[in-house]
Amino acid sequence: MDIDMLRAFQAAAAAGTVSKAALQLGYAQSNITTKIRQLENDLGTPLFYRHNRGITLTPAGKTLKGYADQVLRLMEEARRAVTDGTAPKGSLAIGSMETTAAVRLPELLASYHRSYPEVNLTLVTGPTEQLVQAVLDYELDGAFVAGPVEHPDLLQDSFIEEELMIVTDAAHPPLASAKELGSRTLLAFRAGCSYRARMEQWLHEEGVMPVKILEFGTLETILGCVAAGLGISLLPRSIVQRKAEEGSIRCHPIAHKHSRVWTVLIRRRDAYVSQAYKAFTEQIHAGVVR
Repeated sequence: MDIDMLRAFQAAAAAGTVSKAALQLGYAQSNITTKIRQLENDLGTPLFYRHNRGITLTPAGKTLKGYADQVLRLMEEARRAVTDGTAPKGSLAIGSMETTAAVRLPELLASYHRSYPEVNLTLVTGPTEQLVQAVLDYELDGAFVAGPVEHPDLLQDSFIEEELMIVTDAAHPPLASAKELGSRTLLAFRAGCSYRARMEQWLHEEGVMPVKILEFGTLETILGCVAAGLGISLLPRSIVQRKAEEGSIRCHPIAHKHSRVWTVLIRRRDAYVSQAYKAFTEQIHAGVVR
């Protein structure tokens, strides 16, 4: 068993076909097939079921997959640790909720890029649940999510506290109670969004069930549909205040129990902390974000 065999096995397991794995690794298809056969011979057990649609892992293959992922991740981490000098460089993958990326991060990202042009910074947006899993799976170096996040494998730093507001079309009268929202459609990001979960929890506690929940992929679409009277949403004041001042939407405060939420920056406890990541957090603590 060697590293090249494990890489071929990992790629094939992820791709589901030998041809796709070969394309991904830049090898001939016969090369991938040979390495997998050698690995199966070394271990004395088949690792894949072969069928017309491609390949799927056997029970032994599923067991090996976990170890292969860990070994190859540690190899990459070792490479990063050895080559990581005093100046930030290389890749840095950061995740963020759509709302935080829209308002809180542009100034930080611009400042970071100016200060450390040799860092290849990638920003991935998504709901909190998805971002947490991506950090746990070592796909992201860190992520801005709604806190608190309770997980033994994660560390978190407080980033900024947000005030949440109910957002309606501009013609909607002031809200006297949550029960007035029972006939309205809830506009939200897809499942896994912390603001959506908080909204549903608040309405449930008030004995209110939304007539319908419509899911959207972008903040701009949600705000546009709210302004058009399609439904209501729950969003941070920092996101909606300007549009409320312009008169296109109306903001309504909610009970304090549900109105405050911290955005936190999470990372894996056991992951290597690169100079690029350290510099990123230093800019946060230096007050680049307001």
